[in-house]
Amino acid sequence: MDIVLSISDDLFLDKVWASILPVSAFTPPSSAFLQASLNSSSHLPIVASEATSKWSHLISYIPHPPLPAELESLALLSQPASAWPRDYVPRQLISLFSLTLVGVHILYFVFAWLSYKFIFNHEMMKHPRFLKNQVRQEIIHSLKAFPMMILLTLPWFQGEIMGYSKLYDNVEEYGWAYLIFSIVWFLVFTDFGIYWIHRWEHHPLWYKWLHKPHHKWIVPTPFASYAFHPLDGYFQSIPYHLFIYLFPLHRMLYLGLFVLVNFWSILIHDSDMITGHPLEKVINGPAHHTLHHLYFTVNYGQYFTWADRMGNSYRQPKSELDPLKEVHDAQKKEKQQ
Repeated sequence: MDIVLSISDDLFLDKVWASILPVSAFTPPSSAFLQASLNSSSHLPIVASEATSKWSHLISYIPHPPLPAELESLALLSQPASAWPRDYVPRQLISLFSLTLVGVHILYFVFAWLSYKFIFNHEMMKHPRFLKNQVRQEIIHSLKAFPMMILLTLPWFQGEIMGYSKLYDNVEEYGWAYLIFSIVWFLVFTDFGIYWIHRWEHHPLWYKWLHKPHHKWIVPTPFASYAFHPLDGYFQSIPYHLFIYLFPLHRMLYLGLFVLVNFWSILIHDSDMITGHPLEKVINGPAHHTLHHLYFTVNYGQYFTWADRMGNSYRQPKSELDPLKEVHDAQKKEKQQ
């Protein structure tokens, strides 16, 4: 997120913060500046000052770091600058929260809608266990979960900004071989971590309030991919954040992988049961996750099947287990009646 924050500061956040918390609100103008304003042939600066005086008074008590002399000069020259500089932690936290909140909404609605529109089989909505107004419920549940999940994640993002992670910029620092290896290692590490967190969430002591809300969707749509209890969604994201504090990873690669794994989380919730492909016993895809929602205690993995095999929780997708078969059987019975 550090690269996203830096680009956003360049593009628009510097202007936003300069507008919300301008240096001028915390720096009284010099007598020479006041005299120049009074002697000016135009009264516009004075009118503008009157228009902003109320806002300046309201925010003048907000804490801020010591203002460098150059910022005070900018304030006197009426150039846009914020009393909260880029490296001020409260500004970073608010910016990170806002950017992530907007970003997750865009990712969710774009990718989930694309999957729902072009991949999800809408016949599934005729399944007897598909809830009334389920898509609407999935979306509302997700939107309610986003703010708290982001708040819980902010310390990880802030750590990146402050340089505590092992993210790096130059490929030559670790070489191309490590770059390729780090992709595989990231997927293996996070898959293993999510498997055990996911399985732990099914423990009877906390399953009912923590993870059961996600299993409300027996036949999920892609919009169910984020329909978690906030703690549930946060816990399952921990391996992604933890990885870069333990192992070096290229900064741009991490950003790409982070988007990719979120897209994968959406994709595996399309209730698809296509079986018989060559990677079926290796990749934990939509068919495997569909079985997880149907039978609860199988296929906890995120990308691969090896952790489920190791933990004796693997169930092989088969065409006879396809929930669409129940839809077709129900339709046949209706025709016979």
